[in-house]
Amino acid sequence: MTNNVSRKLRLVVLPVVCMFLASCGLPSSGPSVKDIQDSSVENGGDMFIVDVNQSVIHASTREQSSGFSQSFRNVGIVSVDRIHAGDTLTITIWENVENGLFSTLGQKVTTLPAMRVDQLGNIFIPYAGTVKASGHTPDDLRLKITALLDGQTPDPQIEVRREAGEGATVSILGGVGGQGVYPIDASNRRLTGMLARAGGITLDPGVVKITVRRGTNVGAIWFQDLLDNPANDIPLRAGDKIVLEKDERYFISMGTTRQKRISFETHNPTVLEALAAVGGLRSTQSNAKGIFVFREESAAIANRVLGRSDLVGPQQFAYLVDLTSQSSMFVAGKFPIHDEDTIYVTEAPYVKWRSLLFTVIGALNATSSLDTALTGTADIFE
Repeated sequence: MTNNVSRKLRLVVLPVVCMFLASCGLPSSGPSVKDIQDSSVENGGDMFIVDVNQSVIHASTREQSSGFSQSFRNVGIVSVDRIHAGDTLTITIWENVENGLFSTLGQKVTTLPAMRVDQLGNIFIPYAGTVKASGHTPDDLRLKITALLDGQTPDPQIEVRREAGEGATVSILGGVGGQGVYPIDASNRRLTGMLARAGGITLDPGVVKITVRRGTNVGAIWFQDLLDNPANDIPLRAGDKIVLEKDERYFISMGTTRQKRISFETHNPTVLEALAAVGGLRSTQSNAKGIFVFREESAAIANRVLGRSDLVGPQQFAYLVDLTSQSSMFVAGKFPIHDEDTIYVTEAPYVKWRSLLFTVIGALNATSSLDTALTGTADIFE
């Protein structure tokens, strides 16, 4: 009687379990490779699925600015001797007579109080009046003041010393050792020199963006661009504003060890670098043949990748990377990740079958328990 009950239960439970699994499907962490392929344009969906190879890498490359525009690069080195509005000047006058215009009894040398060049570029010299100072070198200004005073005191000797003030400065904000306002001098007339003067970069150099505002012009580069291309070490101008900030770009990681939003850790990360940043593939679950990069491409890039010319407007793409192919590591090491991309690693096919196996085993265990309970019930009727 007991064996008959056990056989009957198994014959009933197993088909029911299989029918249930077939009807509702097994749980999974996301769509499979087949599920994604079923949503392709070729199958009536709205997404292009493209296998990544060298030609696709080349066709999908986006044009990136290599550095500052010519309006920033073509300006000449500023002369640190030129006087600017806001500079502070110290003027010393030697006179050849007793009781001169400026000197007192027994004192022929007079140093005028330090004076600031006003916003119109002028200073005021007693007996000489308002004198235009900005745009001149200290020596030019010396000759100018000498000519103005020469008719009032015989053969005056003039010395003009310039100290950089508000007019010959730049401001630096963000990820540097010392934020503030710095004067332009002989050692920091270019961008790198000024960054060094400000204490250097305190952020990760791989993800630092440098923005320079000059009037209405704005230029931005990555710090790596500054290192790679000397032309980006632009001459500075009075009033420049330099801002250093961390790269805010990111990608989304799904189906990996770390499923989250990940900030870029390098200037131009690739698929391999992105996978490394999230801890790599899950050895017991990931499908190395099914790594997708979901991205919205412009019509220009979409047409180039697909070899077409009829597409208009943004297009949805799923780039498929197969890490088991012969050249997969080279391809994954060159295919770049862009801002707001989603990297999705599908589950290995055997994961679902393993879930099926565990479900069936669980059902059999439940059958055994029920079998034991019914055995006692059957004994009552014997």
